[in-house]
Amino acid sequence: MAATSAAPRVLRYAFPTAESGFDPAQVTDLYSNTVLAHIFEAPLEYEYLAQPARMRTNTAAALPEISADFRRFVFRIQPGIYFADDPAFKGQRRELTAQDYVYTIKRHYDPRWKSGKLYQFEAERILGLSELRRELMAQNKPFDYEREVEGLRVLDRYRFEVKLAQPSPRFHQLFTDPATTGAVAREVVEFYGERIAEHPVGTGPFRLVEWRRSSRMVLERNPTYREVLYDEHPPAGDARRQAIAAALKGRRMPLVDRVEVAVIEEPQPRWLSFLSDEQDIVERIPDQFCEQALPNNKLAPHLAKRGIQMVRYQRNDVSVSYFAMEHPVVGGYTPEKVALRRAISLAVDVQREIRLARYGQAIPAQSIVAPQVWGYDPEFKSEMSEFDRSKARALLDLYGYVDRNGDGWREQPDGTPLTIEYATSPDKAFRDLYEHWTINMKAIGIRIVPLIRQWPEHLKASRAGKLMMWGVGWSGGPDAEAFLVLGYGPNKGQANHARFDLPAYNAVFERQRVLPDGPERAALLDEAKRLMVAYMPYKVHVHRIWTDLSQPWVTGYHRNVFVREFWKYVDVDMAERAKRSSD
Repeated sequence: MAATSAAPRVLRYAFPTAESGFDPAQVTDLYSNTVLAHIFEAPLEYEYLAQPARMRTNTAAALPEISADFRRFVFRIQPGIYFADDPAFKGQRRELTAQDYVYTIKRHYDPRWKSGKLYQFEAERILGLSELRRELMAQNKPFDYEREVEGLRVLDRYRFEVKLAQPSPRFHQLFTDPATTGAVAREVVEFYGERIAEHPVGTGPFRLVEWRRSSRMVLERNPTYREVLYDEHPPAGDARRQAIAAALKGRRMPLVDRVEVAVIEEPQPRWLSFLSDEQDIVERIPDQFCEQALPNNKLAPHLAKRGIQMVRYQRNDVSVSYFAMEHPVVGGYTPEKVALRRAISLAVDVQREIRLARYGQAIPAQSIVAPQVWGYDPEFKSEMSEFDRSKARALLDLYGYVDRNGDGWREQPDGTPLTIEYATSPDKAFRDLYEHWTINMKAIGIRIVPLIRQWPEHLKASRAGKLMMWGVGWSGGPDAEAFLVLGYGPNKGQANHARFDLPAYNAVFERQRVLPDGPERAALLDEAKRLMVAYMPYKVHVHRIWTDLSQPWVTGYHRNVFVREFWKYVDVDMAERAKRSSD
């Protein structure tokens, strides 16, 4: 069924943090990846309304063929899928082929692009690719895309094969993320060169038509996008999702013609822009407005009266503060360094943080693994969430972190000053969280000072190992491994911002990843969590709870935490919006 309205359907939306660019091989932040996910397409995807998570084909013609030993994966791509038109194609209509996915994977290995997602492939040990990367880097030669390796080959126009050095029962999950394995055309990369992050060209439902850095992004329907009809299968007992599926079934996607994304970093103007009907969706009500919008975590009557709709959900994420493990003050594996990090962790009043800085919209974390993923155990308890400043002071005293000069601040065991530099950003949410850090550290006699920069600047410095401490969020796919990668040594400078590199942890991580899901793997996951707690490279604060609101003229909005590319499933009734906005 085609949309009946001639007026373009426009979805208006705001990001709370600036984007960094639009190249899958270069960007790692949440909001850039959200845009990428609507432009590029992976072979597989997760169903939008399903619960629990359920995988299905996207550009693939079928689910991959997987060998019994989980070492060989064959993907078959649908014929007749085309990239969006672009000058890079010199007027030709460009079909998606298996070669595009092989090229896309190889780009993550190309040192030129400094991929922050390389760890996802290297950990799987695709036969020959890491060796090729090291060989060419040692010879100071550019990456050779023509060199065929055993582990990644085109079988024919629409089929490609991946072979691994070891079993990986969940490897194919990597091919559900369009921001990582979304097909990139070689012609586009070669045409735009170093400016490729400004010119994303994919096969997905939208294309980027306007970009004002850190301010505004506009995407429009991709005219070459194939016919994909809305067909979702929500849980039988969920009346809201059942109604959405019935109302939109058979509609051609994307349902809207245009998406306008503003960057509004300060919470108050972002919230007010939604209340004044300037935004159609507010993703995550800013925490400080939850009390007025969600009294007792229920939609406020004045919002319900307006027809505003609420979606409340537990995020599959962790909010952490990391310690740079290679830093001379907070890093290291000797007992006194471990004691310092554990004392700092014990001094953090997470319940106060949840109550005052997060306005009740979170739960304390016991480990680095988030809810809603395989391997999360709600019964797992650890020191990670313990708050005991007396124990923190005793640890510091025991290991020689004492106030030697009487100025009220502790020194290091060798008598040199002890000062923690914590990276933060100028917007209110970060200011509030940093204020809690100052209170926590003052209570145990540790001096802390802020390093204030914009988020993208911190990200660049963090990946280079130049920050001492930084507080960030991390979300991942439906398996615990997506979170345990934060501690895996070979991922330093990528997911592992703390640069934690403990042989015992690395060994446990490697053992669990080759096992199918079951009790043996679950026990190894718990062992990895406990090692992370014991050495404390990350202080894991909370798992967040988000509440999204959508305007009454919006149909189909839902939040599946494993689906980045949700704009294509949302519809906007422009006539209803005009009518209500003028009332």
